[in-house]
Amino acid sequence: MTVWDVRSWRDIGPLIRLETTLTGDRYLSILSDHLYSFMSIVHSDGLGQFLQDNATLYASRVATKWLQEHSSDFRHFHWPPKSPEMNIIEDIRDALLHAVEKRSPPPRTPIDLLTALQDS
Repeated sequence: MTVWDVRSWRDIGPLIRLETTLTGDRYLSILSDHLYSFMSIVHSDGLGQFLQDNATLYASRVATKWLQEHSSDFRHFHWPPKSPEMNIIEDIRDALLHAVEKRSPPPRTPIDLLTALQDS
């Protein structure tokens, strides 16, 4: 199971469970269905910044076009290729995995795992 999430210093958004491989079109639907609503609520002042790594599908034409079209709603922080690690996602993922591993009983199904991640 794969999950996608959005967070900021102000709040934590939803975990989105991905049942299949993430594609450019699926990523676009996540941006429009989840990122946009999160940013419009948490950063209604338009001062929020969205950071993503340089995964190929994140830079797809459809995702890039969508981010450009919504540039007045929030800023897209461009992470230069081959830049030093500035992203805290790996640290958060490691903390979540550690918290889930400590659960008793451990999650046994994808739904149990998603619940444990959300609770953590």
